[in-house]
Amino acid sequence: MEYIHTRIWEEVPEANDPYAAAVCRCHGYDVHGDLLGKAGWADYLFLLFRGEAPTPAQARVLEDLALLLANPGPRDPSVHAAMAGGVGGSTAASCLMAALAVGAGGAGGAREVHRCMSRFLDWGTDPETWRTRLPIPEDTEVAEVWPAPARPPGFAARGASCPSPVRRALAHLAKLGDGPFLPWLAARRMELEHIAGRPLTMPAVTAAALADLGFDPDQGEMLSLLLRLPGAAAHADEQRRSGHRRFPFFRLEPEEAAPDGNHPDSRS
Repeated sequence: MEYIHTRIWEEVPEANDPYAAAVCRCHGYDVHGDLLGKAGWADYLFLLFRGEAPTPAQARVLEDLALLLANPGPRDPSVHAAMAGGVGGSTAASCLMAALAVGAGGAGGAREVHRCMSRFLDWGTDPETWRTRLPIPEDTEVAEVWPAPARPPGFAARGASCPSPVRRALAHLAKLGDGPFLPWLAARRMELEHIAGRPLTMPAVTAAALADLGFDPDQGEMLSLLLRLPGAAAHADEQRRSGHRRFPFFRLEPEEAAPDGNHPDSRS
């Protein structure tokens, strides 16, 4: 391993085979000795990105956030993309890549989480800063892959009120962590919605949670992409098994027309 440079990983070779690892260490922890059977998925994710073990409170926040993000549901564009791949017979990798591509964007995707995290980390929890800066459109001078948003990141393009799942997720996570942003967002949600003129969305809750956990915006963007994949995979698998005739978003013409020649669904 002397030619492979990474702070994350270390391998000690087997005595009789320099190409096989006898010990694998992640940030100093023996994966198969210190972690296996003792640490959970959230613990390991935190360790990989932060380089240290989480506190119990941090592990619980990340664990519950992973549950909340695991399946955005079939109406989410990234899940819909994976479903289209599954029903069309695409490979597993193609379905997941479709979900990643669509879920990466600035409108409900991972880039919106990045933008929200940047605001939390730059603006802090000063109400006056948010009151004056939230309505101002983002700077469009910086070239990005994603178009400049037409609304403040973390707030819905449309909607009458903050959806119940978002409110419940925020209230739950705000009770668990010891960071500044989740409790502040829960306390100021309605005020911020009034300033933005729009309901709060899950990317804002995700951003507050990840910022509280000490991740930077680039890490938060990566994690929000990763954590949404289980639902995309499950829905793609379901559609692969169900077939195109049961795809939930449109109907195809039947093989045989009705006796009168009309489409059955066109009758009143």
